[in-house]
Amino acid sequence: MSRPPTDKLMEDPDTFSRLHEGVRQVLAYRLGWNELRPVQEEAYTAVEAGNDILVIAPTAGGKTEAALIPVIDGILRGSSSGVAAIYLAPLKALINDQEERFRTFCLPNGLEILKWHGDVPKGDRSWGDEEPPHILMITPESLEVLLMERDLAGGLENLRYIIIDELHAFIESDRGVQMRVLLDRLDRIAGKKLQRIGLSATLGNPEEILSWLAGRRHGEVLVQVPVPPRPKRFSFVIEENEQRRADALARIVRGKKALVFVNSRSDAEGVNTALSGQVDELLVHHSSLSPLMRSETEKAFSQAGSACIICTSTLELGIDIGDLDVVVQVGPPHSVSSFLQRMGRSGRRGKPPYVACVMRDTWELLCMVAVIELASRKEVEPLRPPEKPYNVLVQQVLLELVRARRTSKTHIRRFIHGLSPFRSIRSREIEALTRHLVESGILVSDGDMLMLGPGAELTFGRSNWKDLFSVIHGGGEFRAVTPEGEMVGTLDARFVAGGSGRNFTLGGKSWKFLKSDDSHELVVVVPGEGGKSEVFWTGGRAGFSPLVCQGVAEIIRAGGSSLPLLDEERRLLGGLIQEFPPLTPGTLTISERPGKKGPEVRIHTFRGRRWNGILATLIKAGAGRKVAVGYDDFSLNVRNAGKEHAARNIQEILQKIRKRKRDDVAGDLALPGQETWKFSAALPAPLVKEMALADYYRFPEFFSDFSSADLLIDESP
Repeated sequence: MSRPPTDKLMEDPDTFSRLHEGVRQVLAYRLGWNELRPVQEEAYTAVEAGNDILVIAPTAGGKTEAALIPVIDGILRGSSSGVAAIYLAPLKALINDQEERFRTFCLPNGLEILKWHGDVPKGDRSWGDEEPPHILMITPESLEVLLMERDLAGGLENLRYIIIDELHAFIESDRGVQMRVLLDRLDRIAGKKLQRIGLSATLGNPEEILSWLAGRRHGEVLVQVPVPPRPKRFSFVIEENEQRRADALARIVRGKKALVFVNSRSDAEGVNTALSGQVDELLVHHSSLSPLMRSETEKAFSQAGSACIICTSTLELGIDIGDLDVVVQVGPPHSVSSFLQRMGRSGRRGKPPYVACVMRDTWELLCMVAVIELASRKEVEPLRPPEKPYNVLVQQVLLELVRARRTSKTHIRRFIHGLSPFRSIRSREIEALTRHLVESGILVSDGDMLMLGPGAELTFGRSNWKDLFSVIHGGGEFRAVTPEGEMVGTLDARFVAGGSGRNFTLGGKSWKFLKSDDSHELVVVVPGEGGKSEVFWTGGRAGFSPLVCQGVAEIIRAGGSSLPLLDEERRLLGGLIQEFPPLTPGTLTISERPGKKGPEVRIHTFRGRRWNGILATLIKAGAGRKVAVGYDDFSLNVRNAGKEHAARNIQEILQKIRKRKRDDVAGDLALPGQETWKFSAALPAPLVKEMALADYYRFPEFFSDFSSADLLIDESP
């Protein structure tokens, strides 16, 4: 935008001219703006009127400024001391990345900023006797720590605004529950309903999420300005041979600024190895690399003329990595939301987005095409917060007792019911939890009074209760450090258990595992000596979202894709589609085919891996014979269902399951492992079961869908 004349700023009766002079000066003379984007206009009007807002805009769509402009404007017009605004982000790297943007607005106006997260030196994570900053940039876990310090928490009494960036990253996890609890507690500290400003790029149910964020405390405004459609470029490579696939990928990214998204850390390291020597300035970015290594990767990429980062979802969020020539997707992403985030990385500053899709086979092509079709229709996954967040509940009870040292059961009950994520939890469930905590020695009771017991000290008391501040399960990984003490990243515990002396690849470099210290979860590594490197992360790839699965079914039912594909791509898809029986919406189609050891039955569901996993468990429990059931995101495969009428036998089993009471059927499901929830070991078994059925299995929705679906046997030859 061009630099505006001073008299132009004074004459226009628009939002821009109504801004505080300090904000206008930053926009005009530092950013070169003479107007606001529509999303920023709407956000300013809504915040100025005192509303909570949710801003939905694509990557690089001006979301951050949509929050910053009204907040800085409001701070400059006010005069109170203490922290006026909190910026809450899911990643430390995102805070680091946004710091300069915040400083652009704040420093010219004499406003102080403070970053507070685990990578900031401890001495810099406090304001001590000095004046608190005007804006605090912090993660939920660090905010939990801050609120334990009464003197520092007092600096939040004049708080007015809370900006929550990348809101979608929180919603479906326990971190989202913890974040909502923190918002309620900040309201209490400030003695008023603080304004909440959520920022997100992609949401399938924005109105619901706005209500979840704001809690109907006062006005709620969804700021979602339609983005004019613009051309997008897609290309596809389908190659089963691994070496030829790597060669094709190298041709796509060579000499360009490229992000290559893969779906796992092991894939990132493997693709990097395959491209080594074929592409200059080749970099790797994923969650197991140390923060320093990730930061150096981002810096090197932004400074290089042509460069390529092989990355996982760590670069989906709003960390600015500059202009790109191409985004490459290796294998289809698990969700439309993820794809939109990745595609949004390209196509900035007037260029059309360009996504090159490198697929292993026709099946991956089908899934990728389904994702693109859904995105083109603006169909995005709806997000659902946990319904039975007992894991966070027990964390908050223990934290309250750490703060109070000693308090009554009545206070605990009121404390819990005063936090919006827990208001639907019944008093008898709170009493059952309290009784269990006392019986297990985690708490000690003295009449109506409660205190932390020896069990709490033993399990959570290390490092001044550090384990209580985060709901993220920290076990299962070892820190990899050099003999000089430099942290390289983290390694999977199962890899470490296999013993020392092995080579592995981390961050695109070869390392050798020398020795481990189990008590400190530490591994000493040195640069590798060549030879074969191992894959060291366990756990499979995340399944496709139910929406993507339904999108695949729609293409099969339609007999092809609506995208302008090349003739060869259409031919490949057509051949794959012909392998499926006729599909009907809302129907579970059962087909039978010969197998090596008798007939095999396939149940076509297109409902996702977790849904199919539940059904597989129920079939095995209800079969009364030793059936073998395998499943993926789209179907189940059943063997040993009988040498004759196998499909009919499975249909009858499914019908019997549907005739049982829902609670009886739920009893066939095993509880997930304790590693699923960090504090589940402190919960009574009935509450863990409730939590599992509601939020892990989502069993009520499963049973309703399963019970209403038609069961159709495919009779086609």
